[in-house]
Amino acid sequence: MRRAVLVLTAVLTVGALVSPGGATADTSDAFSATKSMERVFEEDGDRVVVDERTVTVKVDHTKNLRGRERVQVSWSGAHPSGGRATNPFGEKGLDQEYPVVVLQCRGRDDSSLPAARRLARETCWTSTPRQRSVQASERTALWRQDAFASAADREPKSGLSPFPSERCDDVERLSSRVTPFKAASGTVHLSCSATTMAPEAAADAAFPPAEVAAFTDVDGNGRVSFEVRTATENESLGCSSTTPCSLVVIPIMGISCADDASNECLKTGQFAPGSSNYSGEGVDAAVSPVYWWAESNWRNRISVPLTFATEPDVCDVKDSRAPTAFYGSELLSQASTQWAPAYCLKRDRFKFQHNRMADGAAFALMERGDAAAAFVSGGQEAASDTRVGYAPTAVTGFAVSYVIDRPDNAGELGELRLTPRLLAKLITQSYTGSTIGQQHPGMAKNPMSINQDPEFKALNPGLDSIAREAGAALLSLSEASDVVESITTYIASDPEAAAFVKGQADPWGMVVNPSYRAIKLPVDEWPLLDKFVPTSTQECRRQISTPYMTQLAAPISSLRKIAEAVLDGWPNVQTKCTRSSVSDPWKMGRVDRQGIGSRFMLGVVGLGDAARLDLRTASLQTKVTRGSGTAFTDASGRSFVEPTSSAVLAAVRTARRSEQPFGAFALGPATTGANAKAYPGAMIVYTAARLEGMAKADARKVAQFIRVSTTEGQRAGAANGQLPRGFVPITRNGATAALWKQADAVADAVESQTPSAADEDGEDETTPEKESPGGGAPAPPGAAPGADVPAAGPAVAPPNAPAATTTLETAPTAATTSSTGRLLMAGLLGVLLLAGFGAPAVRVVALVRGGRR
Repeated sequence: MRRAVLVLTAVLTVGALVSPGGATADTSDAFSATKSMERVFEEDGDRVVVDERTVTVKVDHTKNLRGRERVQVSWSGAHPSGGRATNPFGEKGLDQEYPVVVLQCRGRDDSSLPAARRLARETCWTSTPRQRSVQASERTALWRQDAFASAADREPKSGLSPFPSERCDDVERLSSRVTPFKAASGTVHLSCSATTMAPEAAADAAFPPAEVAAFTDVDGNGRVSFEVRTATENESLGCSSTTPCSLVVIPIMGISCADDASNECLKTGQFAPGSSNYSGEGVDAAVSPVYWWAESNWRNRISVPLTFATEPDVCDVKDSRAPTAFYGSELLSQASTQWAPAYCLKRDRFKFQHNRMADGAAFALMERGDAAAAFVSGGQEAASDTRVGYAPTAVTGFAVSYVIDRPDNAGELGELRLTPRLLAKLITQSYTGSTIGQQHPGMAKNPMSINQDPEFKALNPGLDSIAREAGAALLSLSEASDVVESITTYIASDPEAAAFVKGQADPWGMVVNPSYRAIKLPVDEWPLLDKFVPTSTQECRRQISTPYMTQLAAPISSLRKIAEAVLDGWPNVQTKCTRSSVSDPWKMGRVDRQGIGSRFMLGVVGLGDAARLDLRTASLQTKVTRGSGTAFTDASGRSFVEPTSSAVLAAVRTARRSEQPFGAFALGPATTGANAKAYPGAMIVYTAARLEGMAKADARKVAQFIRVSTTEGQRAGAANGQLPRGFVPITRNGATAALWKQADAVADAVESQTPSAADEDGEDETTPEKESPGGGAPAPPGAAPGADVPAAGPAVAPPNAPAATTTLETAPTAATTSSTGRLLMAGLLGVLLLAGFGAPAVRVVALVRGGRR
């Protein structure tokens, strides 16, 4: 008898990995394992090997994972797949042959562990009953014909004892098998029908399926991005920093058949290697993923231990001190989420909290003394003579993330090139979106979506030309942000893009949306100026007079939400007509998630989010060496750069010091223009703080934060206190040395503080120090919910906030704003909030600002 030979090695590689987000990360938590596997047929008591493979599986990182983070799983040596499914996730991935199944399971593959912490089929997550339960005739009940099946599994009813026939077996004469799911709570979900699945597997679940039956190419290689989920996203699965979990990779070799097996068991596939199964035709079940749980397949698993970062509420649970809140740029969110526990879990440090807010509004709070510090991505317009220092804290930036499927089921597009003019077309809503949008005056001859644009097709050949509303706009922010200012500066600095915005047609005849012709750029908040309402025969559109282009653009208030929309392939386009019943009024809602194989959407994201979620990011044009202003058919004469660490560093090398002491560095197209290898989306996030008049306690905290964040906080890694992917470390030497030097100097200047007026009037050292908002005093005007926390109690994190980050949502605006306007807004918002108006205050502010124009 020939037995499978197990060769299993875990290889830990130390090095540096360039992430999609452009940062370097320690890869000491990478995983690699090799295993020999075979398929056998029993013949007269002997086992004959009919197929054998040596499969190597690699995972790029496995430790300190966070919810919805994606890891790269790759393999070699597997059986080539056939009948490729257009959607490999969840139940839709079952109709293919010889895929590699990847699952997230609770527990570890270690027999020495207690049973409750041990990996089992019953602890692996799937989304539908078909992936766990099956009924079949004796001839097609292949799990009963498995040469490696136990006696219990060969019984007509198996998987549970006693078998729940009244709930999982409608036909007594058929063989039945269930693989129940055992939740972290101990509850056993039978998983043989929609009503017996775990609650997170509901048809309208918040998240799409993560489990995947991935395709292997004709050379035996494959790769997939796998999204891990914590107890926050999937409570039943229950993975956390204290609950061990694993990634389980199962290369489907086929059922090994016993002596008495039927011909159905002996089948080896009807689809040729590399072929597609567009119509979802039936496949040979013996080599399909439907039986991932059968012993022949399960025994070939390679399990990858996963560890998860501390929970988002760890600071609230373990530190009862009130937090000191810093306000500002969302670009820092991934870093501040990792940094926060490194402060609150050490008693000699303060409890740090990052509340996301528009850069300008945060700066205004800090400048007025209502916040200890502000995170900003560039120099801000001051409203007073108070001296402010800008301490460089993080090097990151923005990216245009995308999910685009290639035609003919060929997988995702791996490289996307964009010019400033293409971004200008998207942001000015100059694509018509559909035949409805073609009614727009002055735009009838414009392409419906970017994939129909000759400029886009010349740079990105091989894609389809199907009109898509989601391809007519760039999903972007609805509120003020230095990210918007950076994008529009990039557009304004390019002669081709600037000419297009001013009204000059591109070389193929496309023109700017008249509503945005000659808009003054740059702006830090993109206005929704288009008021075009189309005529339509649709009943819902006759009832709802909503500007169509605004429905296509549908901006979002958070970079993180944009990133998750791209991750899910779910545009925010608001053109779906819905109503609860025929007697209810129509309303416009969000369109459905795009199907795998036909996805096409783009969104503005932070490099930190892009790296965490493993999103693809576009290469942006940096230089035109010939043919400017003329039609072109390929990328010749144009340079494009993706956001790698080297490209971000190349941009940082061009940064210029401010003429003001401790001012923000100049970084942008004006400095990077001569360097074709510099990424134009690179940005520096600063900790901005007053150099005079600050309470001594606050000054010490801000100085401590700057020093810690620019030393240990710049060590790349996924652990608490380290710098996540998507950021380039600030170091004492090299390209970022000037940034580090200024941060160090600003920390000293903040801590020393020019004497305040109170000190000059004779206040002595025994006078109680004024605490910062969030340090026991009421929250400042404009603060997010949860910032006003009594000193004796734990901080209250707002709903849906990541880790120690508090989120402030603001309403979208309808016009361009100035820095002065932002300051007025922050002041008015504070008055209204203190008066108890809360959320309505935001709407009042928007009306006031709109009325000034």
